[in-house]
Amino acid sequence: MLLSTFKTIFSRYEKKYVITPQQQRALLMLVGDRLCADEYGESTVCNIYFDTPDYRLIRASLEKPVFKEKLRLRVYSIPRGDTTAFVEIKRKYKGIVYKRRVSMRYDEATAWLCKGQKPPFDAQIAREIEYCRTCYGPLQPKVSLFYDRFALVGREDPSLRLTFDSNIRFRAQRLDLSLGDGGCRRIDNGNIVLEIKCAAAFPQWLCEALAELAIFPTTYSKYGVAFQTMMQPRKAAYETA
Repeated sequence: MLLSTFKTIFSRYEKKYVITPQQQRALLMLVGDRLCADEYGESTVCNIYFDTPDYRLIRASLEKPVFKEKLRLRVYSIPRGDTTAFVEIKRKYKGIVYKRRVSMRYDEATAWLCKGQKPPFDAQIAREIEYCRTCYGPLQPKVSLFYDRFALVGREDPSLRLTFDSNIRFRAQRLDLSLGDGGCRRIDNGNIVLEIKCAAAFPQWLCEALAELAIFPTTYSKYGVAFQTMMQPRKAAYETA
């Protein structure tokens, strides 16, 4: 078991933007000197999302309720058994994102979440995750999501974080992340998903840069897009039956 040296509780504002590579370059030209690479810098983010057999969590999320939550396992590279993994509950309520997570070895996380073993340690957040897993009935691994991330933080305000996610891809089989990211379907249409996260209001210089480049917030869920993509063949089959 790994002792966590990472932040385990987050409460912050998050906004998402779908931008072109040209807009990304222009934005970095305008504000890049106010930012620096975070602890991961450039990485391949690998996730397993957990849901009910009928995808109850993501279907509810796509209806844009006041409250929604997701459970996922995340690593920042193609993992081995001893790679540090994060098990996270991500909740959103009235525009504020609350994230609670625990870190452990990847093999410990998969034994817990995918094979039904007990969590590797007893802690408050682990108990919350265990409750989330069981209250829906139980949750199962449903989708693996991968993307290439470039992450920056504010030089003056480290709570300000910008992430640029590209080459977003998923698969609904072979969900073990240690098998690599082969066999995935790309779903970003060549665009980049920019996420801006901050503990308070965005700084004025960033708001001005976004306005100058006509970069506007939107609703976007990577897991949601993957789910809708998966459902398209079923919808087509139903409509032609």
